[in-house]
Amino acid sequence: MSRRSGTAIPRWTFVLAVLGALFILLPLAAMVARVRWSEFGALITSDSSVDALQLSLQTSVTSTVLCVLFGVPMALVLARSRFPGQKVLRALVLLPLVLPPVVGGIALLYTFGRQGLLNSGLEVLGVEIAFSTTAVVLAQTFVALPFLVLSLEGALRSAGGRYEAVASTLGAGPTTVLRRVTLPLVMPGLLSGMVLSFARALGEFGATLTFAGSLQGVTRTLPLEIYLQRETDPDAAVALSLVLVAVAVFVVTLAHRVRDREDRP
Repeated sequence: MSRRSGTAIPRWTFVLAVLGALFILLPLAAMVARVRWSEFGALITSDSSVDALQLSLQTSVTSTVLCVLFGVPMALVLARSRFPGQKVLRALVLLPLVLPPVVGGIALLYTFGRQGLLNSGLEVLGVEIAFSTTAVVLAQTFVALPFLVLSLEGALRSAGGRYEAVASTLGAGPTTVLRRVTLPLVMPGLLSGMVLSFARALGEFGATLTFAGSLQGVTRTLPLEIYLQRETDPDAAVALSLVLVAVAVFVVTLAHRVRDREDRP
C-alpha cells in the first residue's frame, strides 16, 4: 500500500522497479569507478576536449532557439486547429523521435548537401552547409524539434482554449492573445520542452556525424570526441563521458523541476 497516494501497489512491482533502477545505475557506477580521478582535470581540459565541449554547448543553445522558433507555431497549429491530413502531419513531425539518427543525417545530406535537393539554390547564394558548424545545428535541430512540439502541444491541449476565447471576446487580436494569454499559460510546458530539446541536441551523434562530419573546432561535438577518444585514449573517453552525464543529470533535474511546478495546483 502506498501511504502517500492511498492506492494499492502490488509488492512485486517494487522488485521490478529496483531491478530497473539497478539496470540504469550500475553502468553509471561502473563508469564512475573506471575514472582515473588523479588525471581527470588533465583529461577533460585538452584542446580537443575543450573545443568539443564549447562547440556542443554553443550549437545546442542555437538549435534550442531554432526549436522554439519553429516548434511553438507547429505546436499551436497542431493543438488549436483542424485541417485535413492533420494526423499524418503530426506523425511526420514526430518521426525523428523514432527514426535512427543516421537516417536523419542522410536525409539532411541529400537535402542540403552538395548533391542535395536544394544544392542549386544554395550554390547561387554561395552557401555550403554540409560538413560545417551550420550542419551541426541543423542536425541537432532535426532530432530535437519533436521534443518541444510534443511537450508544448500536450500543454496546450491540457490548458484548453477557454481563456483565449474570453480574451478574444474582449477585443484582443490573435497575436495579443498568443503573447499575453496563451504563452504565459503554457510557459512550464514550453520551458520543459526547451530543456528536453537542449538535452537531445547536446547528446546528438548519428545525424551530426553523417551530415556534418568530425572536424575539430568546427563539427566535432562532445559525443563525437568521446567516440574518437574511445579508440585512442579510453581514459579520456570515460572522463568526457562523465562530464556529459553530469550535464545531462543537471538538465533532466531542471526539466523535472519545471514539470513539478506545472503539476502544482
